[in-house]
Amino acid sequence: MQSTLNIQEKEKLTDLFINFVREIGIPVADQGEVPVAFLPGVRIDMGGLTIDRNRLLHPGDILHEAGHLATMPYHIRRTMDGDLPDTDLHRGGELMTLAWSYAACLHLQVPPAVVFHEDGYKGGHQQLIESFEAGQYIGLPMLQFHGMAYDEKQAASLQVLPFPHMVNWLCLQEEGA
Repeated sequence: MQSTLNIQEKEKLTDLFINFVREIGIPVADQGEVPVAFLPGVRIDMGGLTIDRNRLLHPGDILHEAGHLATMPYHIRRTMDGDLPDTDLHRGGELMTLAWSYAACLHLQVPPAVVFHEDGYKGGHQQLIESFEAGQYIGLPMLQFHGMAYDEKQAASLQVLPFPHMVNWLCLQEEGA
C-alpha cells in the first residue's frame, strides 16, 4: 500500500494526519529541515512533533509518533524530546501507541497499512494488522487503564463504544494518579 502512494496522496495524508494531531491537542511544527530522528521526517520535539515533508518517507509515521505523545500523561508528554529512551515506560508506551495508531486509522478512514507499513515494525507489520483486524488489541489494557478506550465489557458498563473507538485521544491522567 505505502510504496504505491503518489506525491498527491502522500501530501493529502500528511495534511490529514497533521490536522488530526493538532485537533487533539498535540502541537505540530510543519516546517523545513528536521534533525535526524528515529523515523525520517518526523521528530518528537518537547511534547509536540516537527515534520520535514522533504524527508518524510511514510505519512503514517506521523500518527505513530503522535501516538507516543498522546498515550503519555501530560507531565511526561511535555518533556518528550527526540528518540525515546529504552525504558519500561516507553516500551509499554509502544504497545499503547500501536493500538492508538490503529484506532486513529479507522477514525480517519485510512487503511491500517498506512501506519503499519512494510518498512517498519521489524517485518511484523502484516501480523499487527491481522491481529488488530481479528480483535486482538495489543495495548488496549493500558489504554483502558488510562481511561482512553475500553474493551467490550468495560465499555458496556460505562455506556461508551468499545475499542477501536477512543473515549479520549489524549491521556488525561495526572501526575501521581
